Amino acid sequence: MTTMNVERESAAFPWWIVLLEGIFAVIVGLLLLTAPGATLLYLVQVFGFYLFIGGILRMVSIFIDSSSWGWKLFGGILGILAGIVVLNHPLWSTIAIPTYLVYLIGVLAIAEGAVCLFMAFTGDGWGIGILGILSILFGIIVLANPLIGVVALPFVLGGFMLVGGIAAVVASFRLRSSPGATGA
Repeated sequence: MTTMNVERESAAFPWWIVLLEGIFAVIVGLLLLTAPGATLLYLVQVFGFYLFIGGILRMVSIFIDSSSWGWKLFGGILGILAGIVVLNHPLWSTIAIPTYLVYLIGVLAIAEGAVCLFMAFTGDGWGIGILGILSILFGIIVLANPLIGVVALPFVLGGFMLVGGIAAVVASFRLRSSPGATGA
């Protein structure tokens, strides 16, 4: 990225928004690490509201742009129903959504490992082949015992949010001190 692009991006994007996002990520990361169950329950409820409101907005968007109205209607109804289910069954959803994510991660790890093995056999090196084998093993372990993944998910997510939040706070101060930064 050139200096001109950095200056243009910093002028167009307020540094304090990055700071607020970083602070929010650090807080949620700490909460996930210290109280994973309660925080996960709260995040699942926020996700339920997101699905519900997103479904309503998708259906309203049919009146603004009627292209693909059938898919928008279907997606809107599905979002509203999913939001209602998540909001009406908070404990069930707190187990079901992370379990779904763990299964998805396991399948994606196996698929990525297969691609890495293919790349290794076509001449990209033995390093990517080892990563492919490790990825496939990880996927198999997660799919064989998803409870391990469900229990570890809040801690892994909390760690990533904590590190990402700290990085965003540092980046916000770099944006602030860059030439052409805006305060608005």
